[in-house]
Amino acid sequence: MKSPIPLKIVPSRSKFDFEAVLSERNIDLPPLGIDTLQVNVTKLCNQVCRHCHVDASPARTEMLSPAGIAKCLGILARHRQITTLDITGGAPELHPDFDAFVEEAVALGKHVMVRHNLTVQFDGHPQSGESKAYLPQFFARNRVEVVSSLPYYQEYFTDAQRGAGVFTKSIEGLRRLNVVGYAAEGSGLVLNLVYNPVGPYLPPAQENLEADFKLELQTKYALQFNRLYTITNMPINRFKLHLDHSGQYEAYMEKLLASFNPAAAEGVMCRKLISVGHDGRIYDCDFNQMLDLQAVGNGGQALSIFDFDFDDTLGRRIRFADHCLGCTAGAGSSCGGATA
Repeated sequence: MKSPIPLKIVPSRSKFDFEAVLSERNIDLPPLGIDTLQVNVTKLCNQVCRHCHVDASPARTEMLSPAGIAKCLGILARHRQITTLDITGGAPELHPDFDAFVEEAVALGKHVMVRHNLTVQFDGHPQSGESKAYLPQFFARNRVEVVSSLPYYQEYFTDAQRGAGVFTKSIEGLRRLNVVGYAAEGSGLVLNLVYNPVGPYLPPAQENLEADFKLELQTKYALQFNRLYTITNMPINRFKLHLDHSGQYEAYMEKLLASFNPAAAEGVMCRKLISVGHDGRIYDCDFNQMLDLQAVGNGGQALSIFDFDFDDTLGRRIRFADHCLGCTAGAGSSCGGATA
């Protein structure tokens, strides 16, 4: 009796497989350049937001080391192609070397962006109590581009996503930024806001929502800002847990898949940006960083700032996964808003 032929077991692929979506449409998305170094300096934050893909909170302790800060500055100094430093967290201002990092990058002639949650101006450091009330003046002095999350121009929806009292503090934080010149005509001080839907929905049209935000904030609070970025809630970490617990994960992923937009895919941020974690490892984007999908160079080695090679990093193949559907649905989503 002949032995049975062993079955070849092929791993099942998720129906939300992003690589398969690209393959079916003959879309290839290699890196186009590296013009932005995005650095997540800490997961420590003064807030605990429901949608936070970083799982940041006052209890987190992860910090980029002084050696890591120095390596990032060295990379910026050596490579003129990298024109922008995008500092994020957590609340990045809670890193002990934050001020020096900004000042030294500015001295190198780089454009510095900070992902600022507004409320840290009032809450200060959640462990030491150190005040951060000086931040508007510090940002203005260094001509930092400030990017701040404001889920909505109404208190109920903002507090539902970010916590009780956040809206009131955010409005006052915006006012303090306006006072030092942010968003004033001719000042060159840029203040952009970020909108995330409150729940498993795609953002509305960015241009239309920006007009609504500007009208409401000007009319009710006499506040100004430059641009509004709409960002899709990514189905990872804290937001994914919310989707799972509420039984909405499958429906949300179906919505993202059905809304796939090839034009948005062409503009995904990972094609011109690299993301650095608190331990110095390099990722294709901040979302991959939170899923520990480390970027891999041409030679198969995991990429890090501690042995950084520009050409090898530029020549990498971007790592995609199911969550990438969030960046390519509808008008697209990136750290700079819509992509299509």
